[in-house]
Amino acid sequence: MREYLPILLQAIVAIGFAAGALVVSVLLGKVGRRSKVKDSAYECGMLPIGEAQPRFSVKFYLVAMLFILFDIEIVFMYPWAVVYTQYLAEKGTLILWSMLGFIGTLTVGYVYALKKGALNWK
Repeated sequence: MREYLPILLQAIVAIGFAAGALVVSVLLGKVGRRSKVKDSAYECGMLPIGEAQPRFSVKFYLVAMLFILFDIEIVFMYPWAVVYTQYLAEKGTLILWSMLGFIGTLTVGYVYALKKGALNWK
């Protein structure tokens, strides 16, 4: 239990500092007057007109999914390439066929994206 004493003291100091800062802010801070102008959203000097969030095209999400697809491909292929010769000597061509299956699955996803027109920028 003695080893946890510094952690407990640090937690107490952190909580005390946060609570103290809030109390001092309330006691010494100025109370601002609320108005319609102050309560409105500030958007780089422009008047906030219209909806807050514009609708994104479905192509945006398709491109994001393609990025994730090929990002994950690299994450799996790098370790595979590092241990390829060692694993090939131990297990034979199992490592080659497993990666060809993985690349085949990715190819199916890529062809699907091409058919859906995800890479057409018109």
